[in-house]
Amino acid sequence: MTNIPPPAEELRILDLELHRLDARRSQLLHRRAWLVSSLQAVAAPAPAPPRPVRAPEATPPNVQNVLLTLGGILLTIAAIAFTLVSWGHLGIGGRSAVLAAVTLTALGVPAPLLRRRLRSTAETVAALGLALTVLDAYALHAVALPQADGLGYTAVASAVLAALWAAYGLSFRELRLPLPLAVASAQLPLFLWVRAADAGDHATAAALLVTAAFDVAIALRVGAEGVRVVATVGACAAGLWGAVGAGYLSWSATGLPDAARASALLLLAASVALVAAWLITQPPQATVAAFAGGLLVTAAAGGVLREALPAAWTVPAYLACGVALLAVVRTSLPSPVLRGIAGSALLVHALAALWTLPALVSALLGPVSWAGKPWSGAPRGTDDAIAVPSLSVQHPVMASLVLATIAGVLLTAARLLPTAVTAATTATAVSTPGAPAATPAAGPAAGRGAEPGTAPAAGPGATPGTEPGAGPGEGRGAKPDVSHAGPGAELSATRGAEPGVDPAGPGASRATEPSAARGTEPDANPAGPGTSRATEPSAARGTEPDADPAAERAGQLPHSQAAAAPAAHPAGPAGPAGPAGPAGPAGPASERTVPPLVAISPRAGTPFLNDPGATRSGALFLAWAAALVPPSAVQLPYAAGVSAYVVLTAALLAVASRVGSTAVALTSLGLALASSVSVAFLALATTGATLGTLGALTALFLAATVFAVRRREAAPGVAPAAACATIAYATALAFASGAARDLRPDHTGLLMLVVPALGALVTARLGRHPLTLPVEITGAVAGGLAIVLTAGDPTTLALALALGGVIAAGTALRTDRRQVGYAAGALFLLATWVRLAAWGVGAPEAYTLPVTVPALLIGALRRRRAPETSSWTAYGPGLAATLLPSLVAAWSDTHWQRPLLLGTAALLITLVGARHRLQAPLVLGGTVLALDALHELAPYIVHVVDALPRWLPPALAGLLLLTVGATYEQRLRDARRVRDVLGRMH
Repeated sequence: MTNIPPPAEELRILDLELHRLDARRSQLLHRRAWLVSSLQAVAAPAPAPPRPVRAPEATPPNVQNVLLTLGGILLTIAAIAFTLVSWGHLGIGGRSAVLAAVTLTALGVPAPLLRRRLRSTAETVAALGLALTVLDAYALHAVALPQADGLGYTAVASAVLAALWAAYGLSFRELRLPLPLAVASAQLPLFLWVRAADAGDHATAAALLVTAAFDVAIALRVGAEGVRVVATVGACAAGLWGAVGAGYLSWSATGLPDAARASALLLLAASVALVAAWLITQPPQATVAAFAGGLLVTAAAGGVLREALPAAWTVPAYLACGVALLAVVRTSLPSPVLRGIAGSALLVHALAALWTLPALVSALLGPVSWAGKPWSGAPRGTDDAIAVPSLSVQHPVMASLVLATIAGVLLTAARLLPTAVTAATTATAVSTPGAPAATPAAGPAAGRGAEPGTAPAAGPGATPGTEPGAGPGEGRGAKPDVSHAGPGAELSATRGAEPGVDPAGPGASRATEPSAARGTEPDANPAGPGTSRATEPSAARGTEPDADPAAERAGQLPHSQAAAAPAAHPAGPAGPAGPAGPAGPAGPASERTVPPLVAISPRAGTPFLNDPGATRSGALFLAWAAALVPPSAVQLPYAAGVSAYVVLTAALLAVASRVGSTAVALTSLGLALASSVSVAFLALATTGATLGTLGALTALFLAATVFAVRRREAAPGVAPAAACATIAYATALAFASGAARDLRPDHTGLLMLVVPALGALVTARLGRHPLTLPVEITGAVAGGLAIVLTAGDPTTLALALALGGVIAAGTALRTDRRQVGYAAGALFLLATWVRLAAWGVGAPEAYTLPVTVPALLIGALRRRRAPETSSWTAYGPGLAATLLPSLVAAWSDTHWQRPLLLGTAALLITLVGARHRLQAPLVLGGTVLALDALHELAPYIVHVVDALPRWLPPALAGLLLLTVGATYEQRLRDARRVRDVLGRMH
């Protein structure tokens, strides 16, 4: 029977079938299209591979230049050959006419060639003409002026050729060779003329420096690239040669007049370098030129002072010049110039400090020599006590003065650095009356990636083309014309050119640093100290929430900036700035508006000087070095010198325990440790000095530890280091005290154990204090040294080990030092063994039983607390410590007492293991009992075996094998049962 669905259901079924048919038809059509395309691709012929096209190996311009250059070289060689070889075939008139005609022709041909735009050909022909002028000069000297001096004639000829080539190059400006060649030729006249006149070394150096000045002027004023390159190379070569010559003359001067003449030359070289640094627009090159200028000024002034003062004052004189040079950083010179001059001054300071190194090394390491001759007698003075025979020390007093001076300079720099940024940001570049007050944020600052000398335009007159979306007065995407900027634009331009200058005020927040990713100044805060951080992201995006566009157009500050602007300068009446506003021209002149101290502000100077803590640490190190040298320099008596070094150590420890700066405190502590070690070696000359110095050092470091612990803001690390040093010097004092009383080394070691005992008492009082661990470690080292000293006498060594065990056991009583109990047990055991060895005891049980008894007691306690502990862990080590050595001794013992006692003990242990179902006692006791019994029956077994026939042992073995084979299954089941029983035991 067929069931006909309802009409609605049948309609749904039909629609579903039609949909499936449509989907199938679409799939088949897609497949058919793919098959047709595949058949067409197979039937179509494959295209022929393209022919490789060879690229030309030389371009037409290169070929042309090579041909022209080769032709010019060949013509020049031909002219030289004609001048030098074929000269004699013509008369004087013919020769002159030929050379003149060829030269004039070669120099005149470039004109029509340039009109036809054949520049390369014109360059080649012009180069030929210039070479012919040199040949003309040579021919003139060889024929017309043979009696003229060679150097003098060359000087005149090079000057004439330079003038002619310069005129020729100016006439044909399209040619690139004449002007650079003219500048190159101009390097020779003055130098050759001075050498021809035999004017001396001073005149030669002056000629080189004047030539360098001429080259600097050309390099800075001429725009042609080739001329500037040649002039720059000439300036560097002539200036370096002249400056080195002047420096040599200054160093080798034998009188004040000679030194003054050499200093005048050095000042000339310095003026050339400094003027060049002032005019150069690229900061790196300007910094290098200023660096050279600063060194030359120092050499000039120091050379005169060196001749005017005694020989001992040579280095201090140069250092004084370097210190005076540092005062330039307080001026408003351009930042690159300030950096270069400051760098030269720092180099002078570094060289002066390097000169004092022998004196410092002698004062610090000289006392170490007393370690090989202790208590040999006090020397005459401190200078004899620290003298190093292989090290020559000159003028130690001057060395101390130099170190103290450099320390003072660094300390002054450390005091000035915290205010450097404030001074730089609050200074104003507007000097005309009526100008509005300059603030650190006269518009958002330019990014550090801005070009030198450019900044966003602010105020009226800002050039168009600024970045879209910039706030009023902003021009981050343009190069504004600062001459048309409003008030404060010059300061913004200056800071935009100076990398690393933070225009934010003293209270500027660091929340604007992420804005660096959006192209703004990372540390720039347009607002002053009182601005809320909520407005900083807006300022970083170039908008100012409180800015009034009308006020900005009038040249006034926004409300938020006006509230934060420092009142360093009185604000004049507000008003629009016209084209001739107070802002100066852009470019290098704008660099001159950099406020004072900007060159040494953080992010602009060297990393060391930017950190006041590091600077103070360097000053402290130099002051310590300056104080370390004088006791030997002034030849203090030995006792006074030792006392002076102890006082120096005390002063350093006072600084380390009281200052809050971590860098200064750790530096002071390190210097105190170095001084204490040096004076400890120095005090080895006499017994009294040794005991007194070690006692004083112990007390000083102990006091420093106490002060550092009580001071909450003390630098971390000072107290632990001082505590360790206290224990070390206390240990040395104990050793020296024992040696002073002529005690034996082992007795001295017992005396030294007092130090770790006191350390253990102190740590018990401290508890979990941070000093506990350093004191414990240092005390353990001191105790180890004491025990090593007692190794010569076994009895004393046993006593020392026992005392060490007592100290360790006392430490282990603390809940946080339970692990030290293992060390205490080891020390007690070692003490027992050493004492037994000293008594001549050879029985192994005397050495093993002191290990077995405590081990078994500890195992029993552990199983009581943790019943799941295995018997092998609890009792195995203790039982094996005695049973195994005794078993070895019993096998070699000829008497019956040891095997009997060992067998009895093994039987008892086996029974105890079986009673309590303990695996370790049962196995160990049973094994030892069986082996001990075998040892006792061995002689009888050997006797019986010797009495039996030869065939009996093989027969017994065979019978045993048959028996075992017959009962294998039963024995296997029994063995499994025994294994299960043992497995169930603990």
